[in-house]
Amino acid sequence: MFQKLLIANRGEIACRVVRTARRMGIATVAVYSDADARALHVAEADEALRIGAAPAAESYLNIAAIIDAAKSAKADAIHPGYGFLSENAAFADACEAAGIVFVGPPAQAMRIMGLKDEAKRVMAAAGVPIAPGYQGGSQDAKLLAAEARKIGFPLLIKAVAGGGGKGIRRVDSAGEFAAALAAAQGEGQSSFGDGRVLLEKYIATARHIEMQVFADSHGNIVHLFERDCSLQRRHQKVIEEAPAPGMTPELRAAMGKAAIEAARAVGYRGAGTVEFLVDASEGLRADRFYFMEMNTRLQVEHPVTEAITGLDLVEWQLRVAAGERLPLGQEEIAINGHAFEARIYAEDPAHDFRPAPGRIEGIRFPIDEARIDTSVQAGDEITPHYDPMIAKLIVHGADREAALAKLTRALDASLVSGITTNIAFLSRLSADADVAAGRVDTGLIGRAMTALAEEAPPTQNAVAIAALAHLDLLTAPEGSDPWATLTGWRAWGAAERTLPLRWSGGTVEPRIRVLGRRRFEVLTSAGVVTIAVTAEGIELDGQPIAPIVSAYHGGIDILVGPGERAGFKTGAASGSEAGLDGNAVSIVSPMPGTLKSVAVSVGATVAKGDRLAVVEAMKTEYALNAPRDGIVAEVLAAAGDSVAAGAVIVKLRTD
Repeated sequence: MFQKLLIANRGEIACRVVRTARRMGIATVAVYSDADARALHVAEADEALRIGAAPAAESYLNIAAIIDAAKSAKADAIHPGYGFLSENAAFADACEAAGIVFVGPPAQAMRIMGLKDEAKRVMAAAGVPIAPGYQGGSQDAKLLAAEARKIGFPLLIKAVAGGGGKGIRRVDSAGEFAAALAAAQGEGQSSFGDGRVLLEKYIATARHIEMQVFADSHGNIVHLFERDCSLQRRHQKVIEEAPAPGMTPELRAAMGKAAIEAARAVGYRGAGTVEFLVDASEGLRADRFYFMEMNTRLQVEHPVTEAITGLDLVEWQLRVAAGERLPLGQEEIAINGHAFEARIYAEDPAHDFRPAPGRIEGIRFPIDEARIDTSVQAGDEITPHYDPMIAKLIVHGADREAALAKLTRALDASLVSGITTNIAFLSRLSADADVAAGRVDTGLIGRAMTALAEEAPPTQNAVAIAALAHLDLLTAPEGSDPWATLTGWRAWGAAERTLPLRWSGGTVEPRIRVLGRRRFEVLTSAGVVTIAVTAEGIELDGQPIAPIVSAYHGGIDILVGPGERAGFKTGAASGSEAGLDGNAVSIVSPMPGTLKSVAVSVGATVAKGDRLAVVEAMKTEYALNAPRDGIVAEVLAAAGDSVAAGAVIVKLRTD
């Protein structure tokens, strides 16, 4: 077994690998960028080495810097985690050349599976079902359009080197094809350096079901059952579960066999996931699943497989990489219960899941209810340089109903304050009737998006508690000093104050009145709430409650009870939104990031909806479009510039 392991990654997966390595008696080495110098994975590892500046291209994607760090630390193996260089064949080659074990598959397997068109050709030859489509080498636009007509609409255009939902466009008619093709090719080129695409028949009622496989260097290959990852937004997973709801023994056997043959066809070794698209229009059938791609690494959602099998997949990775045989045979692996994973992100579901970087002021997860894989703490910054994931919340139950109820409870008891997150969205999704019934497919979130993303107005209880928290009146005084108990005392009349609090949908103005001896009356638009603060706790209208309150400079986030949450801003309103100033309109960046492109110049005439610029942050591109007709008066930034949230990019004259 290895003596020292370098982890070429960051965040929760780096912390996750450290835990298993420590249990196995393996010393660990973390690497970090300037943005992560104080990160949790750096603190938890036995050693830590700087590898570069904050941008990933200068640190976590810098092969030479990582190899140099491994040599300096005398590490005998490198675990790549997921993302970054985990599926980079050149990195695996560099490890081998340096005499360091790469904890992953052979480079050639990654090369084959890294290109969707080549992978599908190899899979078809191995007898693995593939969806109807075009995987040919020609990229001539006229030929692709002709092939699209043969396949029929709707269809998907996919970048052959794509991943993470990038480079994918749905096309519903021949008239849309040319524009969608150009967009998919452009995104493939900018994201992966490869603008080639393939075409694939679009399946309307689709399930995304994947099989976890493991192979050793002795010819043994097993699968560890399936995961259902159908709950997605923008082609990216948000809640995963295992096993798949409605799975039949026939489909599991057929899919497991296909996954093993897929791994065998490319000489695989280590952990991998074979992803299938299942046509669920007539239920789950053994003749209706198609190979999509193989992820040649550990998956983000691997904890649900660990939960139902009782196995440590990172341990298996390390043992296989060290040359050992698989710890178990296929007949020794069994399913126990049901598991869910919810990905908690710093993002705004109400604005197309826009990344929401910022400082985490408080964090609270129900660790007694769920496994929490995270790498952040209160005071940490979610930066625009990397993926905006905060944590993964994993639950396990005796059956699907019990596990889903546990997931909802755990989400309802979670609070991350100071930034916008998707926790409330995830809670509503877990409670959705179709999700509860197992009627999941890749289009569910899109169909239910309005209800899932809608933020409910804060309750009068939340408003009342926030008002007292803002005035620092929720903590009972210590000691017996009589003056400390006289909060709000006046010689004549009761002390009152009206306090404006802003939430995403508007402003509330509760009026706080002191009743005496840490007792308060709060008048809200919905009624009157009486709150008493004692040494024993808080009473609301005579009933004891235990709210979770995080008050910080400029805001308050509250969890009153299960699912009853609210966030308020208390400072002056921000001017970061696109605003009007007479006949001028300022177009601003919605987040910190890099200005990917500017499509206009001074004097240009634009129409409402025209693209003005593109900002890239957290691996996602966001278009800034003209909110109305106008003439470009100023262009205040250039492609390649780093821009702050609220920075003005373009000014329009609208007169």
